Amino acid sequence: MDTSDQQDAAPRAPGNRAVVLGVLAATAAVLLVQAASGTRSRLVLLLVFLPALLAGLGTVAQTVAVSVWVTAVVVVHSALYPPSDLSARLGTLVGVVAAEAVVVALCARRVRRERELFRIRQSAVALQRQLLRPLPARTPEVDLYGLYRPVEEDAMVGGDLYDVADTPHGTRVLVGDVQGKGLPAIGTGFAVLSAFREAAFREAELTAVAEALDAAVERHNAYAVQSGDMERFVTAIVLCVRRGADVRAVNCGHLAPYLRRADGRVEAVPLPAGLPLGLAALTDEPRTVERFALPGDGVLVLLTDGITEAQDASGAFYPADRGLADLAATPAAALPEALDRRARLWSGGRSRDDVTVLALHRAADPLPPPGRQPLPAAF
Repeated sequence: MDTSDQQDAAPRAPGNRAVVLGVLAATAAVLLVQAASGTRSRLVLLLVFLPALLAGLGTVAQTVAVSVWVTAVVVVHSALYPPSDLSARLGTLVGVVAAEAVVVALCARRVRRERELFRIRQSAVALQRQLLRPLPARTPEVDLYGLYRPVEEDAMVGGDLYDVADTPHGTRVLVGDVQGKGLPAIGTGFAVLSAFREAAFREAELTAVAEALDAAVERHNAYAVQSGDMERFVTAIVLCVRRGADVRAVNCGHLAPYLRRADGRVEAVPLPAGLPLGLAALTDEPRTVERFALPGDGVLVLLTDGITEAQDASGAFYPADRGLADLAATPAAALPEALDRRARLWSGGRSRDDVTVLALHRAADPLPPPGRQPLPAAF
C-alpha cells in the first residue's frame, strides 16, 4: 500500500519568524500612517485586529505573544500621545485587554478542536490501514500492485476496500467502495472484508462468494438500523484468476476494470454491472459470472471513483482510459501511483474521495502451487 502522499501531520501554524516579521511590518505601517496623518486620531487601535487574524491560523502561544505586543504598543502610544481625559485612556486600555483576552480564548478553542479532529481522523486512517492488505502482493497466479490514498479532507475517511486471497480455488481479488464516508463506512467495509476472507476459501463458485458478501452487508445494515445508523450499499468486483484459464468476475455495481495490452491499447472490460452489495433483495435475478481473457503480457487495472470522478476546473471528469494509454510504457509496479498522480494534476490537487488503484498481471512462475484443486470442467 502506497500512502506516501498522505498528509499525516497536524495542521501547521505559520512559522514564528513569519509572524514576527508580519507583526513588525504591520505595526510600522500603522504608526507611519498615524504620524503622517498629523491628527490625534487613534489609528494605532487598528493593531488589535492582528491577534484576531492570527487566531484563525496560529498557535495559542503566537496569539498570546502578539496580543501582548499590541497591548504594549497601545499603552506606549497612549503614554506618548494621551487622550484628552484619563477616563478615555483607561477605557481604551480596558477595551484592548478585553478584546485580546477573547481572541486568545477563541484561538485556544480552535486549536483544541483541530487536535480532536486530527486524532479522530488519524485513528480512522490507522484502522483502515490495518484492515487493508499491504501491497504489493504475489500469489502463484498473479502479481498485484496497488495504491490506496484516503481523502485528505477534514476528518472524513472513505470506504474503499480491497483484498487478495490465494485460495484452493485460485487467486481471488476483491475491490469495492462503500457508500458514504467516516467510521460507519469503515465498519461496513470491515464486514465485507471479513466475509470475503472466509467465503473466498470456502466457496468453490464465485457467485457464492458474492452472495456471501451480499449477506454480510445485509446483516450489517440490520445492526446499523437498530443502532440508529443509516443503511449502506457497497459496489464491488470479485475476480478469480487461475493459470491457463480466463479470468472470472462478478460485478456488483462497480466500475468496470481496464485492460492494458502490451501494445499500449487500453480497453474497458465489458462487465455488466449488477446491483451493489446490500441491494440484492430488490431483484430476483441471480448474480452471474463473466469471463474475459487476461494475456500474459497484459495488465488489468481496477479503480474506484476517486480516479474517475476527479474533475478539472470546467467540471470535466478525468478520462482514465486516456490516462492509462498515456502510461503505456509504465511498468505495472509503478502504474497505480502514476495514474493517481495524473488524476490529481487533472483536478488541481483536489481530492473528493478515496483513491484505490490496483494493477494486476499474471505471474511468470510456471509451477502450479501444491495442493491446488484442478480446474473444473466448466471453467
